[in-house]
Amino acid sequence: MKTPIHLNALRAFEASARHQSFSAAAAELNVTPAAVGQLVRTLEDWLGAPLFHRNAGGKSRLVTTETAERALPDLRAGFDKLVSGLERLKEGGLAGVLTVTVSPAFAAKWLLPRIERFHAICADTDVRLDTNLKAVDFVAQRIDIGVRYGTGSWPGLTADKLLDEEIYPVCSPQFLRRNPRLRKPADLAQHMLIHDLSMDGHADFPTWDAWLRKAGVSNAAASRGMKINNSAAVLQAAAEGQGIALARSVMARDDIISGRLVRLCGDISFQSPLAYYIVYRPESANLPRLATFRRWLLDEAYATPLATASFSGELPPQ
Repeated sequence: MKTPIHLNALRAFEASARHQSFSAAAAELNVTPAAVGQLVRTLEDWLGAPLFHRNAGGKSRLVTTETAERALPDLRAGFDKLVSGLERLKEGGLAGVLTVTVSPAFAAKWLLPRIERFHAICADTDVRLDTNLKAVDFVAQRIDIGVRYGTGSWPGLTADKLLDEEIYPVCSPQFLRRNPRLRKPADLAQHMLIHDLSMDGHADFPTWDAWLRKAGVSNAAASRGMKINNSAAVLQAAAEGQGIALARSVMARDDIISGRLVRLCGDISFQSPLAYYIVYRPESANLPRLATFRRWLLDEAYATPLATASFSGELPPQ
């Protein structure tokens, strides 16, 4: 029997199942909820079986049938293959738009200062940055590649380690001049501490409490101070002399090299259990633009040693 192709109906079904809502699926597909519902009914008529339990237990959300739930992984894999195939058909291979998802802080402190070097080797690729604070759906939002901070495990994505990270306190040269006795970890707790809340609630995200414990300081009032939910803004506050920040080495490197920030207590090593990873869908790994950008990120990481210099008793000139 010749099988008719119901690609739009399949897309409507998959999106409705993922969102558990015709309305949310319609918003993603840029059609009306009624159109999504009609496409799903058309597919159900052709199959001769329902795909959703209607009014399941009085719940407003859509609930897929057992048969439909079993079919979804294959459908999603098929859509991923289609997307990959279409990418391969695009003329030029490296020409076009590459959509990259990164945090706003990583974009500001690491990626954007270096992106000109990527454009120099790949002038035909236009980079579009998605700086969403939350993890995005690579398929629904058409993301090609990204950099994420975490433990290296994200369902459905390949994760290649990009950068490890050290955690250490920093302040501005001006702040250090006003407070020249910042020599020991216990001294730091007597001043304004700037807290990074960009991943507040993540069990492995380093905090002032954890750093001070590693430094052998107990009973310090480490929870007090200024709290900011953006890592780049944390460093900016420290550079402006507002206190002592617990810096992440990947973010702080350029500021330390330029002299805008000074590393304190350099004899204490505190490695973060989290790291930066390049993430992408495995079926897209060999797309020319993606592969070129991935190689460039790794080259930049290997060419970028951590800034390890710390306060040695001599401050930069005023």
